[in-house]
Amino acid sequence: MARQWGPSMRAAEKAGCVVSASRAGQAEAGSWSCSGVILSRYPDLVLCHGGIFTPFLRAGSAALTAAGAAFLPGDSCGDDLRLHVQWGPAAASLAGRAERGRPGLCTPQCAGPEPGPPARPGGGRLLQPPRPAELLLLLSCPAFRAHFARLFGGEAAEQWRFASAAPDDEVSEEEEEDQLRALGWFALLRLRPDPEEEAAAGEERGPVVAVASPGAVPKGAPLLACGSPFGAFCPDIFLNTLSRGVLSNAAGPLLLTDARCLPGTEGGGVFAARPAGALVALVAAPLCWKAREWVGLTLLCAAAPLLRAARAALGRLGPGTHALAALLPQEMGAVWGLPLRDPGPPWAAAAVLVECGTVWGSGVAVGPRLVVTCRHVAPREAARVLVRTTPPKSATIWGRVAFATQETSPYDVAVVSLEKDLHGVPLPVPAEHFHEAGK
Repeated sequence: MARQWGPSMRAAEKAGCVVSASRAGQAEAGSWSCSGVILSRYPDLVLCHGGIFTPFLRAGSAALTAAGAAFLPGDSCGDDLRLHVQWGPAAASLAGRAERGRPGLCTPQCAGPEPGPPARPGGGRLLQPPRPAELLLLLSCPAFRAHFARLFGGEAAEQWRFASAAPDDEVSEEEEEDQLRALGWFALLRLRPDPEEEAAAGEERGPVVAVASPGAVPKGAPLLACGSPFGAFCPDIFLNTLSRGVLSNAAGPLLLTDARCLPGTEGGGVFAARPAGALVALVAAPLCWKAREWVGLTLLCAAAPLLRAARAALGRLGPGTHALAALLPQEMGAVWGLPLRDPGPPWAAAAVLVECGTVWGSGVAVGPRLVVTCRHVAPREAARVLVRTTPPKSATIWGRVAFATQETSPYDVAVVSLEKDLHGVPLPVPAEHFHEAGK
């Protein structure tokens, strides 16, 4: 693991941070927080999720769905917005702070943002004190929003929950609508300069991460997600939590991973093992529930098109922001093109979605008109079964249960006979031998 993930882990922890938003002079109103990615140092540029800014928008969350809204300038939020960014220390910055007699923040009891004594053996983590920041712009990736609307819009959206709440928890319609409107939005921040730290920066100046084009990271490639569950709550333990998974699927810049990402990790970076430490995407939202069943997948927005949108927006804001566009990380690898058309390996193309009433599950096409699934998905008493194939040969075919094991059987198997042939789906070939894992 160390050989494969070492560089990616170092890159993720160096770039990971948490962003907090609050109202000036209104501590009782609470704060909002999410994860973020440090893009550049001195000047410090940070990209985070845009959902925490909806309470501060002068025009309300409806501004995020206005026609042609690709970005909003920082002054779209009220003057009472106060932002702070906190991150873990890099070795170089720690040494510099120690030499200057400025210790980091030690929070053995999840203490507040007041500077404390240096960490001792067995004590808390040594964290950088929260730094004030300003909002440069709110931006979205139009292609991400278009794919999300196509895949999760309309009546289908009622079955999905993109928040941390369980299906039975009470969430107001206004809160749920705000969450959906902000789903594909992110924020570009600039930390207020610290002249003393900037003078001692040395080689730390410039981009912190390299950005991988999504075309350079294939489906099934291992990924490392770095975010802070529950946002700014107790950074001593939750800051820059790591989770491994794979790139499960992609539709344009809308990516899916099975890396476990909890609420609060929205805006956190997702990195590739190859190219080592390259930023692939940002967490858009955990997919918590579908049709009252726990899902545990995570929606991502590809970083490359998002940064392209940021460069274009900075170029339109005014002369003062043109120089910042050049400081954003550059892409490495293949150029992002059209939505993925490659059907992928045969085992991916042969997988189908099986729906039987309100129950759904996966299946495998083993013949032009035969699909194998689980009996608890398609029981023998089912009247009709709906089978959907995956893109690009998307099709919807009805079928019936031709065979299903008994409920008392140790085998949970059902065979569905389709009314039409599955065209363009490569059928798997049964293996004569298998090898145990690790041998």
